[in-house]
Amino acid sequence: MNKRFQLIISSLLLVISCACGGDDDNKDEPTASTITLSPTSISAPCDAYDTSISVTCSADWMTYTNDSWITVKQNGSTSVNVSIAANTAYTERSGKVYVKSGTKSEEVTVTQEATPKPDPTIEPESSVPDGYELVWSDSFNEGSVPNTNYWWYETGASGWGNNEIQNYVACTTPTGEKMAYIEDGKLNIKCAKINGTVYSIRMNTNQSWTYGWFEARLKLPTGKGTWPAFWMMPKNYNAWPDDGEIDIMEEVGVDANWVSSSIHCKAYYHSIGTQKTASKYLATAQSDFHVYALEWTEDVIRTYVDGEQLFEFENDGTGNYNTWPFYNPFYLKLNLAWGGDWGGYAGVDESCLPAIYQIDYVRVFQKK
Repeated sequence: MNKRFQLIISSLLLVISCACGGDDDNKDEPTASTITLSPTSISAPCDAYDTSISVTCSADWMTYTNDSWITVKQNGSTSVNVSIAANTAYTERSGKVYVKSGTKSEEVTVTQEATPKPDPTIEPESSVPDGYELVWSDSFNEGSVPNTNYWWYETGASGWGNNEIQNYVACTTPTGEKMAYIEDGKLNIKCAKINGTVYSIRMNTNQSWTYGWFEARLKLPTGKGTWPAFWMMPKNYNAWPDDGEIDIMEEVGVDANWVSSSIHCKAYYHSIGTQKTASKYLATAQSDFHVYALEWTEDVIRTYVDGEQLFEFENDGTGNYNTWPFYNPFYLKLNLAWGGDWGGYAGVDESCLPAIYQIDYVRVFQKK
């Protein structure tokens, strides 16, 4: 073999060797030489909170988190935008934000404060608008049972149009157990199963009003199957929903702490899919008292929770009774249903009985 041929073969072997060696070297992901994050930890308040992390990295990078309450978004090549959802629990929580480049990863620890527990001795201030004066109230500070000068009871086990299970009684069961009683300045409406029958209370004001500000301070019961309400029906009732219904507050235990407000009339109700309603999640509805209020004028119906508006329904101004029957006297109602089309849509859990619905006060204001 001549020298020229040997030189060609050697060159070819060298090229093949380099190519093979290069493939092996490139099999691993590129590794960043440095990732520097600032800050290295985030302390957030219990409320929703937005912040950012500064990133210094010598190569391309990505960011992520495994915590559902933290949202991250890469902002160019120099920072991460971090959004932290409100913490409605009474316990602190922690999570992490990661920045990764190649095989190298750095993390930022996120801690968030717990929601402070409310002071049960502090009563929220009323948010009654200016120009209204108190015309009726019951603070349940006298006697051991509701005052029948103020309240009357509906009774029976008819299902009440919603396939409800309970049997409503006038304060006490046939065996003498009180289902409505006053204790420590609070009205307690009890739902309990006694000798195979579930008993509860549906009570109404003797007086009725047209327009005003109506409010009650309530703590809702717990348990799948409970259905507490604070609502209004027309004094001169003939037919439902034609004559109207105003639901200031309703909640079902199966959807714990979701409070809602609605109106019903011939044009707008759930059975025909035209209902007018609104709901919100109130984390402590079942553990603490909150003020639920209705503002009712000739032009609009609004509801509030602790002074914040939840629902609004305006008079369309047509004079059509089908869309606005809300110019007649209505009376207030408090009741605790068990099961039914809504309260029992996912079944009931009798282990939560007896259930207690607590009312601190009921107040009615009207314009001077």
